[in-house]
Amino acid sequence: MNNLPSLFINNLFPILLIAGIGYICGKYLDVQARSLSRVIFYVFSPCLIFNLITTSQLSGDDMLRMIGFTTTLVLSCAAITYLLGKAMNLSRTMLVAVILTAMTTNAGNFGLSLNLFAFGEAGLAQASIFFVTSAMINYTVGVTIASMGSVSLKDSLLKLLTIPTVYAVILAVIFVSTGWVLPKPLERTTSTLAGASIPAMIILLGLQLQQNQRTKQTKALILSNGMRLLGGAALGILFANVFRLTGVAYQAGVIEAAKPTAVLSTVLATEFDVEPAFVTTVVFTTTLLSPLTLTPLLAYLGA
Repeated sequence: MNNLPSLFINNLFPILLIAGIGYICGKYLDVQARSLSRVIFYVFSPCLIFNLITTSQLSGDDMLRMIGFTTTLVLSCAAITYLLGKAMNLSRTMLVAVILTAMTTNAGNFGLSLNLFAFGEAGLAQASIFFVTSAMINYTVGVTIASMGSVSLKDSLLKLLTIPTVYAVILAVIFVSTGWVLPKPLERTTSTLAGASIPAMIILLGLQLQQNQRTKQTKALILSNGMRLLGGAALGILFANVFRLTGVAYQAGVIEAAKPTAVLSTVLATEFDVEPAFVTTVVFTTTLLSPLTLTPLLAYLGA
């Protein structure tokens, strides 16, 4: 327990400081989150994912284990939240909103940075597989849930074609399997852009939190926060053992599972008019409360 303050200061506090800078920029300098978000989405993130996969020592078996772990975790969070929400007699739209907040973990701008600080490049490589897998699920299953049937599964799958990181993964796998290497100018360009990803993602987190809306749906708010921060951690530990994750894969997987709600949930909620004020409040509250759960979890994982 004596180690908890240093774990917080060394691993979580830097993220909060950088996010705080983003918050201030959004509040006083009128910096718009959407512009930075698009640069991260279309440029920084694909380069980061490509660079991580092509330079990591992950085997095909390592990747498959993390993909299986992530898929099972996200879908289980959605299913359990659905059952609890039905038992609480939540309205249809509120139930959909709660499910979205429970299944969309902030594996990108928060998760990748924390894994880098706590577990180094090896943890970042494992977390990147979680990030890409969860993004694919969110853009298919998440979109389908948010649309409540107004968007077909075909259209949801076609949405994947607009995600640059999907192509980054495909290219990276090709390069790894064939032994190809990028020419030096392209390799340096890619690695430089990849290096800009983590700080840009954390700044974006602060910008997005500055735009938070508030709601008073207390019962649903408790369910969302509990499932994302506590339920996610518990399921992460359970499925990490089921999929026999070990070492840094275990650490990265469990930490990613316990992350606060991703801002993507607000995008989906706004797009399909599913309690957007409630969803943005969950993003805000889970992010603020996450140090209280992540710090002891880091201690448990031996960070």
